[in-house]
Amino acid sequence: MNADLKEAMKARDAERTGTLRMAISAMQYRTIERNTSLSDEEQLDVLRKQVKQRNDSIEEFTKAGRADLADKEQRERTILEAYLPARMTGDALKAAVKAALAGLGADAKFGDAMKTAMAALKDQADGKAIQEAVKAEMSARGAA
Repeated sequence: MNADLKEAMKARDAERTGTLRMAISAMQYRTIERNTSLSDEEQLDVLRKQVKQRNDSIEEFTKAGRADLADKEQRERTILEAYLPARMTGDALKAAVKAALAGLGADAKFGDAMKTAMAALKDQADGKAIQEAVKAEMSARGAA
């Protein structure tokens, strides 16, 4: 990430430079908090938190009618997502949720299903996407 920051600075890409600086700063802050260097997984957690913050900001700016700020946050989110592993979506997510919930009984509650699915898919998909897939699977089970 530091090499990418240098490239962005040389290219005078202010938005990319600022976004990378914020991410690096968040990682350094977490390092100071823990008083030890971060593992790769901890670094990914910091980046995921940064992406989640951007998602929340996009939602709020959109509600407030501030498309200009929402667009800026979307661009920053795109920059940060480039450093994260690909997330599971669509049919692959639905199949993974179905497999994760296979061990639960037909009378399982939504909360239990979410705990099971989140434990199995925590780093592979977005929490909201997992929630939607669990809702769909639970309603399909109820209809079956």
